[in-house]
Amino acid sequence: MSFPLPARTAPSAPRISFVSLGCPKALVDSERILTRLRAEGYELARSHAGADAVIVNTCGFLDSAKAESLDAIGAALNENGKVIVTGCMGAEPGSIRAAHPNVLAITGPQAYEAVLEAVHEAVPPAHDPLLDLVPAQGIKLTPRHYAYVKISEGCNNRCTFCIIPKLRGDLVSRPAAEVLREAERLVKAGVKELLVISQDTSAYGVDLRYAESQFADRAVRAKFIDLARELGQLGAWVRLHYVYPYPHVDEVIGLMSGGLVLPYLDIPFQHASPSVLKAMRRPGNQEKTLDRIRAWRAAVPDLAIRSTFVVGFPGETEEDFALLLDWLSEAKIDRLGAFKYEPVAGAPANDLGLPVVPDEVKAQRWHRLMAHQQRISAKRLASKVGRRLPVIIDTPGASISKGRSQFDAPEIDGVVHVTSRRPLRAGDIVSVKIERADAYDLHGVAV
Repeated sequence: MSFPLPARTAPSAPRISFVSLGCPKALVDSERILTRLRAEGYELARSHAGADAVIVNTCGFLDSAKAESLDAIGAALNENGKVIVTGCMGAEPGSIRAAHPNVLAITGPQAYEAVLEAVHEAVPPAHDPLLDLVPAQGIKLTPRHYAYVKISEGCNNRCTFCIIPKLRGDLVSRPAAEVLREAERLVKAGVKELLVISQDTSAYGVDLRYAESQFADRAVRAKFIDLARELGQLGAWVRLHYVYPYPHVDEVIGLMSGGLVLPYLDIPFQHASPSVLKAMRRPGNQEKTLDRIRAWRAAVPDLAIRSTFVVGFPGETEEDFALLLDWLSEAKIDRLGAFKYEPVAGAPANDLGLPVVPDEVKAQRWHRLMAHQQRISAKRLASKVGRRLPVIIDTPGASISKGRSQFDAPEIDGVVHVTSRRPLRAGDIVSVKIERADAYDLHGVAV
């Protein structure tokens, strides 16, 4: 996404334009860079043409994402000329230089200091202590009422289709107190929903050996369950993303039944066929996973599960794909994102020697998967008709506003269309009587 953001009014302050691409984890990196720049007196330009320099935070996960990143760099060069590149694609500077040799600097992911040094060299900061003040919660690229909280960097898993460990390294968790202090500042600033993200949220703290750190009047372990419990006591919705289905995830279900954490789990299952999962180097006992999903829903009947799946992985047969469809019918996943497999340069999957699935077969399977899931999703949503649900408003309207229930994450899930006689504001949490449902969204009236 490209940001024109609100700028302050000092004409002498240097101005930076920013483009942030990729996942919410990259968005958090962008927020940190912008916070540091604003703290140093830089303004945020409304366009590339009106800026003294442009920063492009790239995504390098898939070839299509790399192409988008290169296009964004090219557009910034054409409109401005002074471009600094950072993010995941920055881990492969040669490919960027080959396409755009005139960029000023290239840094990898999480290289905040290197980005700032490049900005300082291109556009020295104008020091003014009155202009250097920023909000305590930092600069956010999300709406005021929700924010992403990144609890760790990197990943210890070695999935064969993924190069994230090469780009971002092994797991590095933040101390629990540091995360909680950030979350506390966000809630005090008006954030109503905290979206917890990382590469592998349920592995949080393993690298720290679950070390304690001091928050307020107590010591808090750097452990998934402890952090979730503490976040749930801050007075905001807490939504958990990128949760691998390790056994200790069962513990967080109790927090959901107690109302401390939203009844929502984002779990990247990726597939259901044992042979495909083995080739992906993912957990392969999907029958056992089905048993755990049933147990979770027995404890929390409203639990919403979102997941992502890959079709057309090398060696995937029609039988493998049929197993996936059957598994989805049993699991009744609420929200699903599907991707056609793309070979990523440097990924171990390229060297497995498995048969390549033709593009037309990938496309056919993707459409079949989405049609299959649409029926499941429609049935799950229909069960909510007649109920009253709390809904957080994202986009107010004159008579119909758009919001989300506790079962919907922003941008990736469905919405609730809310009819209201009274004006609603972004961030309001209102009770809505659900009157109808379609394949992806709910429709209701504020009560």
